[in-house]
Amino acid sequence: MGRSVLVTGGNRGIGLAVARALTDAGHAVTVTHRSGEPPAGLAGVHCEVTDTDSVDAAFRAVEERQGPVEVLVANAGITRDQLLMRMSDDEYEAVVATNLGGVFRCVRRAATSMIRKRYGRIVLVGSVVGLYGAPGQANYASTKAALVGLARSVSREVGARGITVNVVAPGFVETDMTAALAPERREQYLAAIPAHRFADPAEVAAAVSFLASDQAGYITGAVLPVDGGLGMGH
Repeated sequence: MGRSVLVTGGNRGIGLAVARALTDAGHAVTVTHRSGEPPAGLAGVHCEVTDTDSVDAAFRAVEERQGPVEVLVANAGITRDQLLMRMSDDEYEAVVATNLGGVFRCVRRAATSMIRKRYGRIVLVGSVVGLYGAPGQANYASTKAALVGLARSVSREVGARGITVNVVAPGFVETDMTAALAPERREQYLAAIPAHRFADPAEVAAAVSFLASDQAGYITGAVLPVDGGLGMGH
């Protein structure tokens, strides 16, 4: 049965791959984007996840178009990489506001209708660095680690209402950002990954699609790595 799906930050990279996979699976999918137009073939809605009114307006637009959100994939995020001693308050706070505060706002809004329906799938897109760590990413890694605590706390609150909350933790993925890596840096990363390659965005999308499915109803509060073994044991 097709569900009403909202994917935040679904205009490129992992979010776009997730949106396309869920569309192909027969769901009604809308993606959020901060500027421009949505990708071809996908419905889009403008949303600034750091603003509660903007999040509420986006959800209302989705509800009018395709019904209350039954599946939320919280993917929107930013990076402001900098070594700790050089990291400014703005670089830290911007990442926290988007990557953690933005997810909180979207999860809170989605849970309202999910509780009424007694059904919901919430998938938070984390990162291997949330538990593994990465130099220059104290802000980003902190927010991704925090998603685990958020998912598990919300799971305990709403699990009896047929709602699951899980985290998918990708490693290095073939995106525009990793394509810009210097060759020597890319080789350093590849050497640390047992699979010795970066993930295809579709591989992350497949993991998200499973956790968003009806078949995953007894999985909640889990962290599913899609990292080629990079973070195993963390």
